[in-house]
Amino acid sequence: MSKPRENYNESVWGKFNRWLHGLSPIEYKSSRQWHYTDEELREKFEADIARAHAAQQKEKRLYAKYRYWPDKKGVPLYEKIYRVIAVLVCIAVIISLLIMVAHLPIVGQYDNPVNNEVSQRYIEQGIQETGAVNIVSGMILDYRAFDTFGESHVLFIAASVVFIILRLGIGKEKEIEEEKAREAENDRNFEPANDSILQMITRILVPIIFIFGVYVILFGHLGPGGGFSGGAIIGAGLILYLEAFGFEKIEKFFTLKTYRAISITGLLCYAISKAYSFYTGANGIHSIIPLGTPGHILSSGLILVLNICVGAVVACTMYGFYVLFRKGDF
Repeated sequence: MSKPRENYNESVWGKFNRWLHGLSPIEYKSSRQWHYTDEELREKFEADIARAHAAQQKEKRLYAKYRYWPDKKGVPLYEKIYRVIAVLVCIAVIISLLIMVAHLPIVGQYDNPVNNEVSQRYIEQGIQETGAVNIVSGMILDYRAFDTFGESHVLFIAASVVFIILRLGIGKEKEIEEEKAREAENDRNFEPANDSILQMITRILVPIIFIFGVYVILFGHLGPGGGFSGGAIIGAGLILYLEAFGFEKIEKFFTLKTYRAISITGLLCYAISKAYSFYTGANGIHSIIPLGTPGHILSSGLILVLNICVGAVVACTMYGFYVLFRKGDF
C-alpha cells in the first residue's frame, strides 16, 4: 500500500495538494509524511506568525519611507511656498495701489471726478430719471443698484461664514444635544431672568421700533432712510425682544427657517428686479415699471421694492450675528 501512496505523492496532483496545504518540497523530503504531528503544527504556526510579523514590519517601514517626504518635507515646503506667494501678492497689491495713487488728480483741480458731470446729473435729473425724491436712494438703488446688490451679498456671505464657524452641532448627534443643552442652561447666566421691568418696556417699545423701521424702509425714496437704516432698526428690535423674553418666545415667529426664507427671498427678488432693469436699459427697451408721481409712496419704480429687500436682508443679518455670537445657534 505504500507504493501507490508514494506514487500519488510524486504525481502532479500530489504535489499540487502539498502546495495547497503549505508543505514545501524540503519539508516533504525531510518528513516523508502526509500528516503533521502536534509539535510540527505548532512549529509551523509559529513560523507563519513570525513571517507575518516580519511582513508587517516590512510594510510599516515601507509606508514610513513613502510618508516621510509628505510629512517631514512636503508640508514645510508647502508652507514656505505659500508664504512666498502671499508676500509676492501683497507686494503686487501695494505696488498697484501706489501706482494708482501716483496717478490721482491734484487736490482742488477743476476737472476732478468730484466736479464732473456725474454728480451734476444726479442732482439735476435724479428725480426725473429715478422718481425718488431722496437723491441718495435714487443713486444707490438705481444708478448704482448693482453695487448695492453686491453689498447685500456681502452681508449674506458674512452671516453665512459666521454661521459656519460659530454654529454648534458639529459631531455626533448625542454630543450635539448635550452641547445645546449646556448652552440652553447657561443662556441666562449673565442676564436677569424674567425681568418684569425689561419685559414691560419691551412690550411697549418693540412694536414702536418695528413700525419705525418699516416706515424708514417704505419712505426711504422720499426722505432720509432706506433699506440699510430701516433694516438695522428692525434688527435692533429683534435683539431687544430676544434679550427680554429669550429664545423660547422669539422662536415662535423667528427661527432659522425664517432667517433663510427672508434672506434668500430678499436677494432673489432684488436680483430679478434689477436684472429686468439692466436688460431693458442696456438694450434701450422701454420699462413697463412706472416711476409714479415723485413724493407719493408708490413711486420711484423699483426703488421701493429694492428698499424692502435690502431692509429684510439687513435685519436678518444683524439678528443672525447676535444670535450666533451669543448662543452659537438659532
